Amino acid sequence: MRENKRRKVDVVVISDLHLGTYGCRAKALESYLKSIQPKTLILNGDIIDMWQFSKRYWPKSHMKVVKRIFTLLSKKTEVIYIPGNHDEMLRKFVGMKLGRLSIKNKAVLELNNERVWIFHGDAFDITMQHSRWLVKLGAIGYDTLILFNTAINRVMEFMGRERISFSGRIKASVKKAVSYINSFEDTVAQIAVDQGFDTVICGHIHQPADKIFTFNKKQVRYLNSGDWIENLSALEYNNGEWSLHLHPDNEETSVEEDAIPDKNELFQLLQVELQTMGGHQKKAS
Repeated sequence: MRENKRRKVDVVVISDLHLGTYGCRAKALESYLKSIQPKTLILNGDIIDMWQFSKRYWPKSHMKVVKRIFTLLSKKTEVIYIPGNHDEMLRKFVGMKLGRLSIKNKAVLELNNERVWIFHGDAFDITMQHSRWLVKLGAIGYDTLILFNTAINRVMEFMGRERISFSGRIKASVKKAVSYINSFEDTVAQIAVDQGFDTVICGHIHQPADKIFTFNKKQVRYLNSGDWIENLSALEYNNGEWSLHLHPDNEETSVEEDAIPDKNELFQLLQVELQTMGGHQKKAS
């Protein structure tokens, strides 16, 4: 029997996958999901990009990511889906629980005697609240930039040069972008302190981070799971500690392959989850 090389992790948080867009690095994401066996997987918003979703663009690699998540469900991983602004349509289903899959606006965890607050983060985005049409227009422009960036990087790789990130350079060089990120992080951290949390986790701004903020001598740890367009990042909690995982770019995974369910198997998995849910309800009553 081949050794199972998947890493066992207590909690994994990923966000901003933007499945259904050209920028999504689905192959790298599937590679990461194949490398772990988490007890809890938190999908922290903007998983499927419903703003830009098109039937004309849904590659097999994107479907494999969805199937991989169902495979984790079948292996007894609890999956919590927290909708973001790009998949906000799913917020109408908040409170729904289907076996080990649940949809929530936020998650609060008690880990190692610390309170952890997890949410997507668009609620604290002033631009989102007052200029939604501008944000959607910017998302289309961002996706176009990523598409152009992808084409350039293919040429760079062919020439043996390192990949470059146009959007990353823009965010790092434009003072307003830097100011926006700093303001977002500061606002989120201050509210978390006011609410009595020790750690706060969000996504939304595509900026992986691990920082300590202090307000009135009270400290809070701010974590951001980043994204799977540029940073290929995730947050992992194991052995009583959070860490920021940066997945290697273009890595050929050596993890033992398992069968990815087809549509019939996916339907069967859903039936199992429904039966599990029904069993829990009977015990509760």
